Amino acid sequence: MGDGLITDEALEQLRSRIGSKMRIRNIFNELASKDAIRHFADGVGDPNPLWRDEQYARETRYGRIVAPPSWIFSVFPAWVQQGLRGVGGFHSGTEVKFFKPIVEGDVIKPECVFTGFEEKPSRFAGRMIMEHQEGRYFNQKDELVARTKVWIARVERAAGRKTGKYTGIELPHPWRERELRDIEEQVLAEEVRGAKPRYWEDVSVGDDLGPVVKGPFGLTDMIAYCVGAAPIDTLAHHVALRKYRDHPSWAFRDPATSALEPIYGVHYNKAAANAMGLPYPYDVGIQRHCWLIHLLTNWAGDDGWIKRNRAEYRHFVYMSDVVWLRGKVTRKYVEDGETCVDVETSAFNQRGENTMPGEATFVLPSKARAYHPLDTRVV
Repeated sequence: MGDGLITDEALEQLRSRIGSKMRIRNIFNELASKDAIRHFADGVGDPNPLWRDEQYARETRYGRIVAPPSWIFSVFPAWVQQGLRGVGGFHSGTEVKFFKPIVEGDVIKPECVFTGFEEKPSRFAGRMIMEHQEGRYFNQKDELVARTKVWIARVERAAGRKTGKYTGIELPHPWRERELRDIEEQVLAEEVRGAKPRYWEDVSVGDDLGPVVKGPFGLTDMIAYCVGAAPIDTLAHHVALRKYRDHPSWAFRDPATSALEPIYGVHYNKAAANAMGLPYPYDVGIQRHCWLIHLLTNWAGDDGWIKRNRAEYRHFVYMSDVVWLRGKVTRKYVEDGETCVDVETSAFNQRGENTMPGEATFVLPSKARAYHPLDTRVV
């Protein structure tokens, strides 16, 4: 795996691109077909019938199968790897605003703009910058469906290996059988609010969301996510080799198999993860964010709307880790005629680390005001 450096010259070249619209090569889904929606929901482990059961969905205000709000990330994972050849990129956080639902049959087109960067100190690697990009997602009616802001840590791989910051973690995690049985019961105990409306009047500051439990995170979880939302082109044989010949920095030769593997292999290949300075394969940042949105849609029910969500990807979630996603209501208010609720969210692992602190704003139906958030959003 090639190692690049963040030089003053490279930063000047990157600076010259600020404000430019990015060329998006890694569009995965465009058509929100029944299968594409189901594969995505399966890939993030979300059992909500609204995403997969036609008869159930017909009885909702949507009138048909609808995609999870996070499905936009199966179209395009909100950022483009660009510039700084051989320099690692860690997606570090996302803010997303949702404006319209995506229903079966919609066609989604993304756009992405590089908005800037700043240099940051780093304990993990050598020189580091934080890069910023903004995305927009439009449907076939040219309506804005969602808007994103992302930040990406760009770090020097060789320096990351030398620091050994993460070498003290025992991986895979040494779970006991009774712990695993308890975790599995927690996974199956999640509450999907579904068809029972959560009215604004029935919510109080301090109310809890969740938990939704993910893990132990394994290889098949990663494969399932790629089936539903591959963030890169997943290619094989002739097609892959031709791509890697054109872009040598996109792949490395696996020392165990001698096969060329994409740099994305850090998420399922130990040798690739080690080359990035990490001890074990780890999740995709936007994948974990999709788990968070799973928690949010579970709580909001079919009649609620996620207006805004922000999350920071503070720690890596390694294969064998478990994450408990939770939230707590912090504010309840009316804004522009909408009955809103704010929550703080968390994603703690078994080591007691909050891997993804965040926040969200919901718009909920109101009995007293005879208001429903989907009336202005579902056409």
